[in-house]
Amino acid sequence: MYRFLLSRQWVILTLIALVLVPTMIELGFWQFHRHERRVAQNALIADNIAAKPVPVEELTSPGHTVPRADYWRRITATGTFDTAHEVVVRRRTNADDRVGVHVLTPLVLKDGKVVLVNRGWVPAAADQHAYPPVPPAPRGEVTVTGRLKADETTGASGIKDLKGLPDRQVMLISSRQQAELIGREVLGGYLEQTAPASAGDTPEQIAEPDHDSIGAHMAYAVQWWLFAAGVPVGWVILVRREKYDRQAGQASDVPGSPEGDTAPVEAVPSR
Repeated sequence: MYRFLLSRQWVILTLIALVLVPTMIELGFWQFHRHERRVAQNALIADNIAAKPVPVEELTSPGHTVPRADYWRRITATGTFDTAHEVVVRRRTNADDRVGVHVLTPLVLKDGKVVLVNRGWVPAAADQHAYPPVPPAPRGEVTVTGRLKADETTGASGIKDLKGLPDRQVMLISSRQQAELIGREVLGGYLEQTAPASAGDTPEQIAEPDHDSIGAHMAYAVQWWLFAAGVPVGWVILVRREKYDRQAGQASDVPGSPEGDTAPVEAVPSR
């Protein structure tokens, strides 16, 4: 009755179903793990932003790699801005998705070490080879508060570290690169300034990272698992339909059956 399952068509269909089920289950878990990572990141951001600010020296040092647990930690740094070694970071967007640059200014601490401060976003110059107009940093000693971020890398950000850029323009925020240019010890990572507020709101300070939305990853996971469950159900339905069609076809071929008795009846003349 089910010998048709050994036909080439049904063997291929069954193999496809056997491949689809584990694939869809794995895709569901992939989306589920993305959901878990998003939830964990949101909790980390919320906790670190809500934490009391600590001096930058407590969380980083020259050559230090900022661990993920310290991302977005609120820190303070007191020193004087070194505008002579200020650079801009190309191809950055603001809250309105306008393309411009970030202003990266070294802050020289009391002990002579340097922490990089991302003061915010400004529009790029019309000529990409020109240095854009940048509002001057405050003079004299200043205490800056901000969020601690790790050095940017091509692997983590997807941004290529292009060479041969115009003077005082970079692609990535890297404490190691800036240490070579400045000739001082630079603390690992950088500070994303939140206070004091920029005069005239320029540079436009970077907005607080989103830690409320969780995306649709969980919904996608459930969809993939429903698809995985639907494949065997669909396969069974197709098998039953095929069986029914074949039985109906066999019944129509049986002599004397109502379905098979389709020959016209000739009238016999009476005598």
